[in-house]
Amino acid sequence: MMMGLELGLGWVGAILVGAGWLALGYFFGARYPPSRIIFSARLAKQAALANDLSNGKKKKKKKNEDKPKDPLQIENLADILQDFKMVLVVRNDLKMGKGKIAAQCSHATLGLYKKVLHRAPKALNRWEMCAQPKVVVKIESEEDMLVLQERAKSLNLPTHITIDAGRTQIAPNSRTVMAILGPVEVVDDVTGGLKLL
Repeated sequence: MMMGLELGLGWVGAILVGAGWLALGYFFGARYPPSRIIFSARLAKQAALANDLSNGKKKKKKKNEDKPKDPLQIENLADILQDFKMVLVVRNDLKMGKGKIAAQCSHATLGLYKKVLHRAPKALNRWEMCAQPKVVVKIESEEDMLVLQERAKSLNLPTHITIDAGRTQIAPNSRTVMAILGPVEVVDDVTGGLKLL
């Protein structure tokens, strides 16, 4: 009888220890998401590279890596505003097929993501925490798209315009889709008047 009681307490103890580790893992994961850990590892790698260069160990670098780019202004808004979204503005005058539009929207999304990844990680994280909302709207000309881009830039919103290579449906170097990322209210100031695609 006594042996059975000890065995029972052992299992209860194991369950409590397991639950404690699970809770610790949850809180650690919430405080330090994987993207932050990976970003910290990248910063450590960059610091090591800078240290190597200062010690006279020169390594070949690309032109773009010589000078790091400044953070984007949208980074400051990520601390204040909660809801972020991405709007994809598609040129309707090009009469692209559905598949072509999907591909161009994918290019625009990825292009903007890569632009914001290192220059505004808090803003990107805020958008990801909002379930990465994306809205696709249409615009009637390249000129209107460029005016819209200037409006977005004046509000410090990051943008990316996809330029097509012209191998399939449309002329080479055509601006097809513009992606804009930012707080919902600010993005709506730029694209709120456009119709859904």
